Amino acid sequence: MAQRMPRPWHYIVGVLVLGVIVLAMVWNWDWFIPLASRIASGQLGRPVGIAHLHVRIAVNPVLEADDVVVGNPPGFAAAAPFARIARLAVTVNGPAYVRSRALIVPGLEIDRPDVAAVATPDGHNNWTFPFITGAPSGKAGAGPQIGDLRITDGHVHVVDPALKADVELAVATGTEAAGQPAPLTAAVTGSYDGQPITGHFVGGALLSLRDKTNPYPVDLELANGTTRIRLQGSVQGPLAFAGTNLKLHLEGGSLADLMPLTGIAAPPTPPFDITGDLTYADKRIRFDNIAGRVGRSDVDGTVTVTPAAERLQVAADLHSRQVDLADLGGAVGAAATDGAPADRAPPPRGRAEAGSGVLPTARISLPKLRAADVELHYHGDHILGRSMPLDDVTATVSIKNGDVTLHPVSFGVGKGHIDATVVLAPAGDANVHADVHVDFRQVDVARLLSATHTFGGAGTIGGHAELEGTGDSTAAIVGDGNGEVKLFMVGGDLSALLVDLSGLEFGNALLSALGLPQRTQVRCLVSDFALRHGVLDTRTLLVDTGEANVTGKGSVNFRDETVSYQLRTEAKHFSIGSLPAPVDITGKLKSPRVLPDAGALAARGAAAVGLGLLLTPLAALLPTIQLGLGEDNDCGALIRSAEQTPNPAAAKPSKR
Repeated sequence: MAQRMPRPWHYIVGVLVLGVIVLAMVWNWDWFIPLASRIASGQLGRPVGIAHLHVRIAVNPVLEADDVVVGNPPGFAAAAPFARIARLAVTVNGPAYVRSRALIVPGLEIDRPDVAAVATPDGHNNWTFPFITGAPSGKAGAGPQIGDLRITDGHVHVVDPALKADVELAVATGTEAAGQPAPLTAAVTGSYDGQPITGHFVGGALLSLRDKTNPYPVDLELANGTTRIRLQGSVQGPLAFAGTNLKLHLEGGSLADLMPLTGIAAPPTPPFDITGDLTYADKRIRFDNIAGRVGRSDVDGTVTVTPAAERLQVAADLHSRQVDLADLGGAVGAAATDGAPADRAPPPRGRAEAGSGVLPTARISLPKLRAADVELHYHGDHILGRSMPLDDVTATVSIKNGDVTLHPVSFGVGKGHIDATVVLAPAGDANVHADVHVDFRQVDVARLLSATHTFGGAGTIGGHAELEGTGDSTAAIVGDGNGEVKLFMVGGDLSALLVDLSGLEFGNALLSALGLPQRTQVRCLVSDFALRHGVLDTRTLLVDTGEANVTGKGSVNFRDETVSYQLRTEAKHFSIGSLPAPVDITGKLKSPRVLPDAGALAARGAAAVGLGLLLTPLAALLPTIQLGLGEDNDCGALIRSAEQTPNPAAAKPSKR
């Protein structure tokens, strides 16, 4: 049989096969590194370098790159690149790319990534990528659509000077469930806001953050200093923050420590433990169904945060069934307590906080209040403490551009109440400008004195006080202050008033010097003082008791806490213990000297001051007295009676 000769196409096929074999022997995918780098750089918006490139040909080809370096964004100066990746494997949807040039990545594997996320003091950072915003595919700036992500042995180092943050994260993907992408896990160590931070996070696949249809699971635990946070639940469309179903638990040493984590300023407090639901709707974040404790005070209610371009807008409606006022002391510059019982033994009378004087010298520190505007409504049903004369508290607090207004804060005292309006505004780097108005309306003396557990009494206190001053503490503000104090009282017990309400240590000595018994009925007390540049001058002081009339004149200098005062007693009937001479009170306000006026004792002929002469100028105070005590009171009757009674002392000067 004759041998068949090869046909021409056999030669062609043979040459092609041979060519493919030769090409496969000499082919190097590294030739495509410049093209791959340009595509990756265009998608990420920053330079990308690749050491080696491998391709597995398939319908959905797999591109593998070794030693990938992702640079920083243009104009961002940093010593190290943004990321180094030992191996990167990208699975590309070939048909989709051929049809529409859409870059769809069903799978992405990252081995041993080392990320250096850096922020500058002026707020710029190198971790913001345009495609993370999730622009719709086909539009300018749209990035790759990425499905499953796997990370092995990842390391992220975050440095942000503005947050005082230097944080290390060990990142990896966990074991995937059936039909579900592998979850992302991260372990956190380092420092944040100058405090040690540790934590652990378990969430959904990192790049499924862009998925707006499936909730993104979240389980986060953080410890920053003494603060502990636990957040569990899910977020709907987390990049757009479309909604949440989260349970938030907060605990720590002070609410003030939450500022770096929440962006909302709070005053120093005792330890707290609070739980609630974190939800999002209508572009507002709500911390709802709050339940917990701050110190010894329970707290419930709702906090709503509305993000805004300039400042966060915060609205809070909080309530306590039982409140210890010491837990709220940090709001006015007092040191936060440790949550110890409020009915523990009170400090000795006259002891002032943070100083040796009567007025507190602890610095009033307004926190970073310009970070948010706040409107807070608060009510405490019952104020704790056997030694606390106040019954309940209601407060409305507004913070606008760093200015704090309490409008008002109201305390119940028996059948009466004390209402205060307080405005605090930063004045320079350290000082606070204070404007304070206080009204005393039918305050129950018996309720005040019952808190002493020693003295009894009855009666009513009313009046008004104003203070305006600037300083870094209560002592400094009063020492700089201007204002007035008008207080009136009917009924009650004089000894308890002098000893316990003054907070000073000379009450008993003063009673002895005035020749008054330890308990005597107060028919009327009228006081009117003017404060000018820290000096409190007496315009009127009269105490009408069952035993005598007591009048006073002089001043108290709050700049150096010294007193220069004189009291005169006119007995209503003969008493061996009565002293016809004035009593001088001088020295330090905390521990003054109480001595009879030597000059008046020697003269022995000091003229008695008629009650009518003293009371006649008091007619102008009658409206304020009626406002604080009610229209039917002994002080008003005493003034009206004095106005109708001739004053012999005024008509005929006494002889010396």
